[in-house]
Amino acid sequence: MSNFTFAFIGLGANLPSAEGSASEALITAAGIVHAEPDISIVAFSRLWRTPAFPAGSGPDFANAVAKLRTNLPPETLLDRLHKIEADFGRDRSTGRWSARVLDLDLLAMNDLVLPDPDLQQHWRELAPDRQRVEAPDRLLLPHPRIQDRAFVLAPWAEIAPNWRHPLLRQSVAQMLAALGPDALTGMKPMSGHNIRAFP
Repeated sequence: MSNFTFAFIGLGANLPSAEGSASEALITAAGIVHAEPDISIVAFSRLWRTPAFPAGSGPDFANAVAKLRTNLPPETLLDRLHKIEADFGRDRSTGRWSARVLDLDLLAMNDLVLPDPDLQQHWRELAPDRQRVEAPDRLLLPHPRIQDRAFVLAPWAEIAPNWRHPLLRQSVAQMLAALGPDALTGMKPMSGHNIRAFP
């Protein structure tokens, strides 16, 4: 794989699917991602159990983060991830923070900023009530919510704590620490699921 870049994806699910439980779906989905042409998983966090957001909106989630090596452009990589979600039965018509059988979020690709710093700032600073109903009409990298989400940062910190946000200039470990200890309330690694290596 020449001219490759590193990318990070967040994996989440809180509904059973044909693959089994939410945690089983994440493991299966990771294997499918790894088997895709021009994509290779080089690190995979533990699975974490995370309360649904907003509180009471559904069953607990299983979450993980994977580091990929790829030579695909970001839009093509995102299309591949969306196809895998669709194959699992993901229904995007149910709303932004709804329960789901599989969620694959493209979090970052090296230090790439898309489409530009100004639009990034707009979406990072969007009020929570607007986040629920508004979504950008194009790919934003890094994902505009990563600095707010312990369920992304905690597993990410296991595999790449020193990755640095190209605009905020903070590492994953620093962004997680900035959320404070209460951000991890209700979250815990799932027993029997260790950090995984892919061949």
